[in-house]
Amino acid sequence: MIARAPDALSLAARLLLASALLPTGIARALNVSGFALTLAGAGVPAPNAVATAMVVVQVFGPLALILGVLPRLTGLALALFAAGMAVVLHPFWQFGGAAAIAERTLLLADLGLAGGFLLYALQGPGAWSWQGWRAGARSAPKKAPARKPANSNGPKRGGRPARAAA
Repeated sequence: MIARAPDALSLAARLLLASALLPTGIARALNVSGFALTLAGAGVPAPNAVATAMVVVQVFGPLALILGVLPRLTGLALALFAAGMAVVLHPFWQFGGAAAIAERTLLLADLGLAGGFLLYALQGPGAWSWQGWRAGARSAPKKAPARKPANSNGPKRGGRPARAAA
């Protein structure tokens, strides 16, 4: 049971990381134009295209994370997304007082998520994932071919064929 603990923890970590982005990603997918307006207000160029790309990353990235598909690509894409969105959406340096503290806290939380995604990219998804299942399927022992029955007329110990009785 203890041997499976790392795989269970990897699955739990993937689910927790995905839960940080997937609900917001679904909400943004249902209102891409509203998200584009938020990005435009933050000064992002081509906000419609960026919003669409970010929604794709924020919806399909966590799904790939949950399943354990393409961990390096998924982890890197989600880390870049989290870090980029943290800087764009939480510019605490533009605020003062309690608002600055709140924005800084949100920025640091998003940067922490980016760190988690980078760890996932480095460590991989574990055995309880699509990649783990595929690796197990590839390394499964193959059955040995059936042995042919020994031929009584074949070579004996000395390597010479047996003589036929006359």
